Amino acid sequence: MDALQEHTIAFSSLKDGEHAFQFRLEQPFFDASGEEEWEGGNVTVEVTMDKSSSLLVTKIHTHGPVNLHCDRCNGPLEFMVEGEQRQIFSLHAQEDIDDDELVSLDDRAHSINLTHYIYECLRLALPIRHVHAPGQCDPEVEKVLSKLVVEHEPIPDPRWEVLKELKNQERKP
Repeated sequence: MDALQEHTIAFSSLKDGEHAFQFRLEQPFFDASGEEEWEGGNVTVEVTMDKSSSLLVTKIHTHGPVNLHCDRCNGPLEFMVEGEQRQIFSLHAQEDIDDDELVSLDDRAHSINLTHYIYECLRLALPIRHVHAPGQCDPEVEKVLSKLVVEHEPIPDPRWEVLKELKNQERKP
């Protein structure tokens, strides 16, 4: 996802210590994400940044509704999302960092854009499957789907029974 200017924090002018920032994710963010399943939303992002001489420790917290389509009935679905992510930025350029949580910034960097990390936090907070609560899907679609459901007891594979018998025979003295 491309960086959005409104998620840029100029940290060089901040004093050491904890700082709080708040962002609102609305239609422009969801359009820029390129996610076809995201129809929009109104998500609040709270960022706490603890600055020291060598590190920026950010905690990203997202909460609010995201508009999706139900995977079962394809109807509109407003999903309340709640997510947290921690990201650490080293203010001194380092190579060979083998840690997903630690990102090395160039020594000349004076600001950081959090769009990608906010996107990750939101993406990870959403379930893989988006469905309405039972009984809230489109009744017309539910009616059609109920006709297509085939309910039967699975027939056990007879080979498993033969293996169980062999296993039981080995236990007998």
